[in-house]
This record gives sequence, structure tokens and C-alpha cells, in this order.
Amino acid sequence: MNVEIMKEYLPLFVKAMLLTLKIGWTGILFSVIIGFFTALLQHYKVPVLSVIAGIYVELFRNTPLLVQLFFIYFGLPKLGISISAEVCGALGLMLLGGSYMAETLRSGLAGVGKGQMENALSLGMSKWQAVTRIILPQAVSTSIPGFVANIIFLLKETSVFSAISLMDLMFTAKDLIGLYYKTIESLLLLVIFYLIILLPVSMVGSYVERRVRYAEFGD
Repeated sequence: MNVEIMKEYLPLFVKAMLLTLKIGWTGILFSVIIGFFTALLQHYKVPVLSVIAGIYVELFRNTPLLVQLFFIYFGLPKLGISISAEVCGALGLMLLGGSYMAETLRSGLAGVGKGQMENALSLGMSKWQAVTRIILPQAVSTSIPGFVANIIFLLKETSVFSAISLMDLMFTAKDLIGLYYKTIESLLLLVIFYLIILLPVSMVGSYVERRVRYAEFGD
């Protein structure tokens, strides 16, 4: 293992990590938004829209991200819709993540007792107030472990972005291995940089889970 080679490659991996984080967190942010609305549509069985939401969730949860990216990046141009690789990566992650986030929040909503809504309405709250002030806070708090697991999963899934020629971490590692045959150095840097991305998320997620558990149960 050549440490000097690793130092030489370091700037390339830093640049690739920043691109991975940019696309990854953009996709995750929008996936949370999509997940919230999709879960609410499904849970409260909004006519027509709940059926569309259910089809969306099943479609994207049961197809690999790589297939989705290929369809978006190579298929849509055939229909006259051309987008950049970065937008394709964020869009694919957003749609995949939205389906997982929706299922996680839907489970949280299902765990809130039906009596909560009835009690809120009996106190004079509107249905919207009951959902936003009573139901959602409880559902979100119980869903936090699932949200954290989904975020880590989606950040790991960014490793397939190299398939659409994005200069992410995986693409950089494969490119350097192919050009200079420095397999050990490239793979070690790849592992290190994914740990840099994922460990803080895992640690923050664990901390938030403990805080929520303490707020709920006081232990």
C-alpha cells in the first residue's frame, strides 16, 4: 500500500465526496417532503390520490435504483426529455427515498390511536389542527429510527450514480483503479470517505432517538 499515492488521490476523493453529498442530500430532502404527503394521502384514504400514492410506493420500493436511473437518464431522452446526470441522480434518489419515507411515516401514523383524533375534534380542533398538532408529532417521533435508517440507506445507494457517469466516489475509485491499477489504495480511500459521510449521520440519528425516547418515557 502506497501512502504517497493515497495523498495524491485525496483531492479527487474530496471533490467526489462533495458531489455525492450535494446530490445525496438534495434527493433525501425532497424524499422526506414526498414521503410526508404520500403517507398522509394513503393513511387518510384520499379518493383517487391515495390509489396513485399506493401505486407510486409499490413501484419505486420494488424496483432497483439503478433501473430507475437508467430509465430516467437513457429512457426519457427518447421521449424528448433530456436532463443532466446530476439532476437524474437527485431525482432517482428522491423518488426511491419518497416511497421508503412514506412507508415509514405511514407505520408511525398507524401506531397513533384512533381515539387521539376523536379527542382532538371533541375539544374543538379542526381536522387539520388535529393532524398537524396531535397526530403528526406523535407519528414522527415513533418514525425517527426508520427515517434515520432510510437516510443511511439512501446515502449508500449513491454508489450506483457511477452508472450514469457521475464523478461520485464510486466512479472516482473505479476510474483510478482502471487507469493506474492502484486497487488497494483506491478502495481504502473509498471506504474511508463513505465512513466520513455515514458515521456522523448514524451518530446524530442515535442521539436524536435517545432524546425522543427520553422525552417520551423519561429513561
